Formats: sequence, C-alpha cells, structure tokens
Amino acid sequence: MIPVAKPAIGEDEIAAVAAVMKTGMLATGPEVTAFEEEFAGYCGVNHAVGMNSGTAALHVALRALGVGPGDEVIVPAFTFIATATSVSMCGAKPVMVDVDEECYTIDPEEVTEHLNAKTKAVIGVHLFGQPFAVEPVVEICEDADVLLVEDCAQAHGAMYKGKKVGGFGAIGCYSFYPTKNMTAGEGGMVTTNDAALADHCRRIANHGQRDKYLHTELGYNYRMTSIGAAIGRVQLRKLDAMNRKRQANAAYYTRHLDAFGLKTPIIRTGCTHVFHQYVTAITGEFPADRETVMAFLRGKGIGTAVHYPLPVHRQPLYAGDPGVRCPVSDDVSAQVLSLPVHPGVTEDDCAYIAETINGAEW
Repeated sequence: MIPVAKPAIGEDEIAAVAAVMKTGMLATGPEVTAFEEEFAGYCGVNHAVGMNSGTAALHVALRALGVGPGDEVIVPAFTFIATATSVSMCGAKPVMVDVDEECYTIDPEEVTEHLNAKTKAVIGVHLFGQPFAVEPVVEICEDADVLLVEDCAQAHGAMYKGKKVGGFGAIGCYSFYPTKNMTAGEGGMVTTNDAALADHCRRIANHGQRDKYLHTELGYNYRMTSIGAAIGRVQLRKLDAMNRKRQANAAYYTRHLDAFGLKTPIIRTGCTHVFHQYVTAITGEFPADRETVMAFLRGKGIGTAVHYPLPVHRQPLYAGDPGVRCPVSDDVSAQVLSLPVHPGVTEDDCAYIAETINGAEW
C-alpha cells in the first residue's frame, strides 16, 4: 500500500532523541529554546514559542490576544475542527464563513459580510499547504481594527509574495503532528513579531507563571518537550528539501492526471504551495462517485483520504445554528479526495497512481 500520509523520520532524528535522553532533561529546556530560535529565524519573525500541539498553539494565541466570552472570531467553515474549537475553548463564538471555489481558503468577501461590533479576530487558514488570500484579509482586518490569526498548521515553509506565512497577522500557529510537512512527534509553535505577546503566550502555556511558582493568570500545561524539540530541529533542517519533494510529486500529478471530471489543485498567483496534501475534487462530471474511487484505488494498493468529509458548520458540535450557510464548503466537502504526495512517494509511485486513475474503466 502506498500510504496517503507518512512521517519522514530517519536516523538523524533517532540520534537526536537519544542524545536528549542521555542528558536526562526531557521536559522544556535548552533544546526547546534552540528550536524556538531556529524556527523563528526560518519563518522570518522575531519570536517563536513552543507548544505541545497545534491546537494548544491556537488556544494560547487567542487567549493571549484577549479573546473571551462575548467575542466572535471569524473562521472558515472548511478546515480542521481545531480552528473553531480553539475559539470555543476561550468562551468565544466561532463564526463560520465560506471559502473560495478555487483554492478552498477563507473568502475575503465573506469575512467583510460577517464583521460586526463583536468581532475580535479572524483566523485565516493556509489550507493544505497553500496560503489564503493574505493581502485582502489583512486589509479588511486593519480597516475593521480586528486581529488576524494565521493557522499555519499545514503550511510550514509556504510563502505569500515571497514572504513565509506566520508573520502577516498578529500571531501565527503551527502544528508538528506526525504527518505534517515537518514533525516533532507532536507539538506546535506560535510565531509573532511582538515580544510582549510572545512572553504572554509563554506564560499561558506554563501554568500562567510569571516567575517560578508565581501564577498571575489562568494557564495550562502546554509546554513542548525537549524530545519533541530535538526531532523538530532535525526536521527543520530537512524541511525545504522535503517540501521540494512534495512539490515535485504534486507537479507530476498535475501534469499527468487527465481523467475527465477530476479537478486538480490550483495554485494561487504569488503563492508558494508546499502541498501538505494533494487534494483533487471528484466533480459531478466524473463517471464514478468518491467512495467508488477510493475503494478502487485501495484495491490497487493506493491510499487516499478525505480532508474533510464534513465542514465545521455541519459538525454535530456546531450544527445547531440553522442560519449558517456555506454552500461552497458543503460542495467541496462532498468532492475532495487526497492522493499520496509526501516525501516517501517516489516518481514511480506517482506514475503508477496517475496511470491507474487515468486508465480505469469506471
């Protein structure tokens, strides 16, 4: 089976973990500090603060920005649910808005339509490795005096007009889940150019401590471990090469997939797409439905996945508001299908996958 996702872990990561284990300093320590500094430098921002997950990064970011009860935060309806639940974890209301039809990222016009006096922030998601339409959303947020949070969980190294994501808004949030473009085993990171905001995030993630055993606010145990940081530092050094492999695999598919009714990804002008996922769409013109395609490919040893089968506003957790309408997100969720694009996929694998899809008699 060619898996749809697979972490790219090698002997360097294993050696780095062993070295940390031998020090006996397994929790937060100098390894985490070094990773934070290196990641901030890579992203082109002044500060980065390690977390134990991408969800923790989002939660801490929103808390540090003062999001709380009575506030609304605009989020795209087509995203992983943590984008919305992080808002709910602050006691605020996530307001679902629709995405654009081409790239499936937050629609700036929808953001404008849903702004009101309660809007505290907007979360833009750089989805599947592609930046959202940053400039229009930044302009909207600045004009409305609301905060912009970048959900960069799937976009390590992605760029918008030559600048890496994670530094356009007030704060950026990354995930290092095993199948992301780079991993720390688990883990997350917030990025910002604001020193006071970075310090506040660090306090919230460490039990609200200003000094040891002096707790000034409600905090959490969201700290990154030294073991995770050791893996992350090695992965960061490999990230650009791994992204290039993802991009090469994606380019192969886009050149060779020609099955009628199969829509391949569109790269937004001025963006560098790092293809966390290669997401096709099984449109209504395709001669078979998505479940049939997945079953057929599985029988041929090709893994696939659906990211995501239900938009956030259709999830049972949030489905109680009948006034939410996101028709593009509904359509996209019914059509998307991810193909293997990770660095472990060879060109021969890509050729086999493309030939299998193109040559099938549906």
